Amino acid sequence: MVVVSQGARGHGVARVLAASLTAAAVAACVPAAAYAKPKPSAKQLKQELKQLEKESDGLIKRYYEGRRTLQKAEKDERDAKKKLGESQRRFDVAAREIRLIAAERHRSGGFEPNAALIGGNDPRAVLGQMALAEQMVAAQNARLSSYTQIRDAHQQAQTEASQKTSDLRTALDTLEKQRKDAEKTIVKIKDRIDLLYPTPGMRPNGTFIPQLPGGPDNITPRMRLVRNLIVERFGVPFGVGCYRAINDGGEHPLGRACDFMLSHGGSMPGSREIQRGHDISNWVIKNAKRLGIMYVIYRQRIWHVRTGSWRYMSDRGGATANHYDHPHISVY
Repeated sequence: MVVVSQGARGHGVARVLAASLTAAAVAACVPAAAYAKPKPSAKQLKQELKQLEKESDGLIKRYYEGRRTLQKAEKDERDAKKKLGESQRRFDVAAREIRLIAAERHRSGGFEPNAALIGGNDPRAVLGQMALAEQMVAAQNARLSSYTQIRDAHQQAQTEASQKTSDLRTALDTLEKQRKDAEKTIVKIKDRIDLLYPTPGMRPNGTFIPQLPGGPDNITPRMRLVRNLIVERFGVPFGVGCYRAINDGGEHPLGRACDFMLSHGGSMPGSREIQRGHDISNWVIKNAKRLGIMYVIYRQRIWHVRTGSWRYMSDRGGATANHYDHPHISVY
């Protein structure tokens, strides 16, 4: 039997307590992995992505409206400055005339009859001089009245130009905020896509992240590339229509769609142009995933990248409404 002294027992208890305290301290310092926030599931990410894309469409639409407001503000400012320039020229001419009038009145002493000039007390000479003075005064008073009107119009033009410049600054600030809001949402969409799919920025079915519009044509860089490639490769003699402000629920107001016209005025195209429409549609479908194509509509049929096949559409009435006179191309 081993006898442990009181001192030894004390040291042992101390060692046990120290070890316990050390373990507790270590446990306190180690991150509680078990309590970490769980990563979102694929289903949650898809739901978030769907909501973000809906939000993105709304933000991009408001951004487009902001661009239109800015373009109008820019035109209004140009018109106001042009008007101000014309007013400034009229004002400068009138101001020179007023200075001449003032100098003439000062030289002639205000056009009062002057005996030295009249040459005596001949009543006829006095009346003639007075009549001449009255005519000159009347003419100069008319000029003074005209000057007053020109001066007031000039001041109004200055005020309008200043207001239009202020409106333009406000439109620019609003547009910048709309752009930043849209870009933040697009970044979130990119993040969700990167978490869901191995290829950053693109889904396996060929869909792409949204883009903001740019340039005077108000379309996205992706749509502009597709439009330019089609025009260069196939030619579109009857024109291409892309952005339009009317919100019809499609991609035109978002700058993500173009119509490649095969005839004018809603008339049915000839066989050559019909074939051109087929050629455009087939080429776009062949390159859909590379170019970010969402869908194609032609001759009352729609092809979507999700299904990869054509299906018929209901009759909307008329060659244009049913897309018999143009293929419609929408991109992501």
